[in-house]
Amino acid sequence: MFLKWLFETKKEHTHHKTYSWWRVMCLTGLDYFSTLGYQPGIAFLAGGLLSPIATLFIVILTLFGALPIYKEVAKQSPHGQGSITIIEKLFPGWRSKSSVLILLGFATTDFIITITLSAADATAHIIENPFVGHVLNHKILITLAIIAILCFIFLKGFQEAITTAIIVVFSYLILNFVIVIRTFYEIIQNSNSIPLYFENLLKLHHNNVFLILGLSALLFPKLALGLSGFETGVTVMPLIKGDTQEKHIKNTFKLLITAAIIMSFFLIMSSFITTILIEPDKFQAGGEANGRALAYLAHKYLGHIFGSIYDISTICILGLAGASAMAGLLNLIPRYLPIYGMAPDWAKQRRPLTLVITLISFLVTLIFSAEVDAQAGAYATGVLVLISSAAIAVTISLWKQKKAFLYLLISIIFSYTTIANIFERPEGFKISVCFIALIIIISLISRIYRSTELRIDPVIFDKKALEFLKNDKDQIIRLIAHRPRYGTIEEYNIKDYLARKRHNLTDNEQLIFIEIERSDPSQFDSSLEVFGQTIGKHSILKAKSPAVANAVAALLLKIQKITKKTPHIYFGWTEGSPVACAFKYIFWGEGDVAPTTREILRREIKDDENRPFVHVS
Repeated sequence: MFLKWLFETKKEHTHHKTYSWWRVMCLTGLDYFSTLGYQPGIAFLAGGLLSPIATLFIVILTLFGALPIYKEVAKQSPHGQGSITIIEKLFPGWRSKSSVLILLGFATTDFIITITLSAADATAHIIENPFVGHVLNHKILITLAIIAILCFIFLKGFQEAITTAIIVVFSYLILNFVIVIRTFYEIIQNSNSIPLYFENLLKLHHNNVFLILGLSALLFPKLALGLSGFETGVTVMPLIKGDTQEKHIKNTFKLLITAAIIMSFFLIMSSFITTILIEPDKFQAGGEANGRALAYLAHKYLGHIFGSIYDISTICILGLAGASAMAGLLNLIPRYLPIYGMAPDWAKQRRPLTLVITLISFLVTLIFSAEVDAQAGAYATGVLVLISSAAIAVTISLWKQKKAFLYLLISIIFSYTTIANIFERPEGFKISVCFIALIIIISLISRIYRSTELRIDPVIFDKKALEFLKNDKDQIIRLIAHRPRYGTIEEYNIKDYLARKRHNLTDNEQLIFIEIERSDPSQFDSSLEVFGQTIGKHSILKAKSPAVANAVAALLLKIQKITKKTPHIYFGWTEGSPVACAFKYIFWGEGDVAPTTREILRREIKDDENRPFVHVS
């Protein structure tokens, strides 16, 4: 009963309800704006007094780097496929698939850490609330419980809740705005605050402005969390209302620009006010402001009631940010791996995949002891790799245009930022490598296991190909597998003679040649279009397919369905090592075609008497 429920398949809706761009922005904001819960504290730990200036560099990079890149990504993937699809289109065959698998590893890191980091920060807001006290002072257990609740919601059936997102995001931004205004007023009231800050900053760096700017520029890789949200902004494109594709893309631009401006304002202000008003020791692990700098200010300057309301708002948006990440993974993995033949059957199902993601999130939480600061590097790695890959993809796709130089410059900056972050905090890269290795291993196992699965559908005959079948007198179709070299009449005459001799076929029996040209072997599922051609007295069926044996098996089954009789196919033996042949089939779609074709037919039709005949000589 449990397994039946676990693997229950629900019909997916192909048409999404669409909403105004600002409503969908709130859905994006669950991931993007929620980083304000922990970004100011992480920024101070990374840069100290330099954090406001380093944050300013992040804002500049957001508005003049990430924003132009993702405007172009939205233009090239109007259906929300994102930057991974652009990479997929740029490279042929296995290079494309390999690039996607690697990017999926980094995307998985991004989404998993979003779940664990958001849950850990929600826990910090719960534990540090003065009304809670030490009753719930069990950080790891509470974090695991939050992730478990998230898992339960998805097992029951999570649906997009635009209205909920609007309420949570608007209330959260309003509360943050109140905190910013109140604390900024406090800074203005204390006229010495700002001059004292700059005096200490200059004193610490020997009154050298250029040194301050240089160090701040070097610091911004550590603050890359403020760049999260752009990939999500493109992913939700199908939900954005637009009468035409041009209008649809234009509304997406509005979403990206508005979200970036709002986030830029709060990043600068939150970093500035927290740096000036919070004592440095409060940011450290175990400090009252660790992972919750703005909440600390809310309690201090607006009272515990307002602070508790802010805590609740922050916990809600962080929880929904985890839900957004979970939904992203549930959409991302089935979108790519199954069509490559690189996912087990259960990966297509929402509930088993939810359990796997939850178990991985549990493991990551335990590894990092539910510490917000410890996970920042891993989160930044996933975010930066996705943005860097998007920048590189856009640069390559627009290489012949004049503005390509601008995108190349942005790509270099993001690539530097990514590499610097990896060297500074390698744990994110290590986790990504583990995810990449896991994805590749599972993908290869799945590809091997599913190699003899019939995956060609539909099979379509043109008019001439159907005539060949209808004109066969006894309706028992006999096919000769052939790989043409020159395509001359003499070549087909020789092949016809040898086939009849080797397989003991009389001159009266009609033979039809079958020629399968190999297309992109990295593809897994495909259709098969069969074209009829006559060369001399010989009838030929031609088609293209990524896997020859699969195409032959699908063709035989289709012929059997049309003629209502069992067809025969005749092969010659393939020379070479069986292991090498198996490798060629799995990765290049060829190999030892005859036994593979028979195995595919055997898996598809259990009854020997009703199965198409495969002859080898």
